[in-house]
Amino acid sequence: MGVFFGTDGIRGVANQELTPELAFRLGKAAGHVLCKEAKGCSIIIGKDSRLSSDMLENALASGLMSVGVNILKLGLVPTPAVSFLVQHYQALAGAMISASHNPYPDNGIKLFNHLGLKLSEALEESIEQYLIDDALYQQIPRQTHDKIGKCRYIHDGVDIYANHLKSTVSSSFAGMKIVLDCANGSASELAPKIFAALGAEIICLFNQPTGININADCGSTHIQELKNSVFEVQADIGFAFDGDADRLIAVDSLGNIVDGDYILAICGKDMKERGKLVDNTVVTTVMANMGLFVAVEELQIRTDQTKVGDKYVLEAMIQHGYTLGGEQSGHIIFLEYGKTGDGILTALQIADLVVRKKKPLHELCQVMRKYPQLLVNIRVNDKDALHTNPAIKEAIVKNEQKLGNSGRVLVRPSGTEPLVRVMAEGPDEEQLLLIVNEIVDVIKKELV
Repeated sequence: MGVFFGTDGIRGVANQELTPELAFRLGKAAGHVLCKEAKGCSIIIGKDSRLSSDMLENALASGLMSVGVNILKLGLVPTPAVSFLVQHYQALAGAMISASHNPYPDNGIKLFNHLGLKLSEALEESIEQYLIDDALYQQIPRQTHDKIGKCRYIHDGVDIYANHLKSTVSSSFAGMKIVLDCANGSASELAPKIFAALGAEIICLFNQPTGININADCGSTHIQELKNSVFEVQADIGFAFDGDADRLIAVDSLGNIVDGDYILAICGKDMKERGKLVDNTVVTTVMANMGLFVAVEELQIRTDQTKVGDKYVLEAMIQHGYTLGGEQSGHIIFLEYGKTGDGILTALQIADLVVRKKKPLHELCQVMRKYPQLLVNIRVNDKDALHTNPAIKEAIVKNEQKLGNSGRVLVRPSGTEPLVRVMAEGPDEEQLLLIVNEIVDVIKKELV
């Protein structure tokens, strides 16, 4: 991981850590690295609904145009729309202004290449050198006269993306009642339109962005209101997106949470039955629940485990041609239809599966039994010191021995925030609580 780039681009508090000056500098550096060999280079830019997104979008665009890059602005769109539309508009790259599920003061910039894939670490490192080394940055030539980049707004991009999403399902949703929690973010207009066009009766929550209410007690990380609404209106399903709509958490008609592990299990089973699961393999991360591994093994489906981060899931999928992968957090990738996690696409696939199987979601989810899992996040001063601290290492080993083969302990730094995540999994919840608390106490003593 670099000085600026984390596992999901550059993030920070807008106008404090992620300033317009940094966004301009990033645009200038990225434009120079990505487009120096290209003639008439264009880059598309999308954004979520945060108050700071306009500011950062304009600063990034200005940096890019200063080195001769033409800009296509998409406006308010989900992150996966940028990934998809890069190829449609034959752009050399794409940029998304968003901090995903983070609160509104945060923001971020993530970059995609001409294929709609997140930039390789090698390219990120090349760009980052210009952010770190001022002398090198000053060598980037500024364009003048008619070589300065142009900017234009793309008004049909959202519709093109929406038509693509609708084309991925074969069923009508007529007769279904679906609650959508749009997190006051990128899905706020698009998701209701798509589900209504497919015939569903839609009840919308949190679809009125103000710039400061994105992810505020709503969306895929705060689903209590969704659960309440599904129960109150007796809906068939509830879907919660995050701020940039690249992840999804579902709620069945009984109020049970259906996270990424359940989604991988039920969609993996269905895709295997339809001959669409390449090598009968599902890609997931080391954070997946043990119940997923047990369930897919019983279904004679293999798993390929990666580091945490949807970029690593996607890398494994592309390397081996696997068609389904994702994370417990709800980043689900259907490689046949897109190259990044896509919350609206995932919701469509689940609704389509329910219609085709003629079974409610809670019945489909019976294919998997979730193991008790406890996760605690600790905000620390130096998350990188986790790997070298002997007291923390000793606490982890000691508690791993307590669980033996019946469970596991996983302690790792967050890729996007100054956090250390402590997870324990096993059959006894009381034991898990004691284990996690002991490790957390040590981390607080050593790193806070």
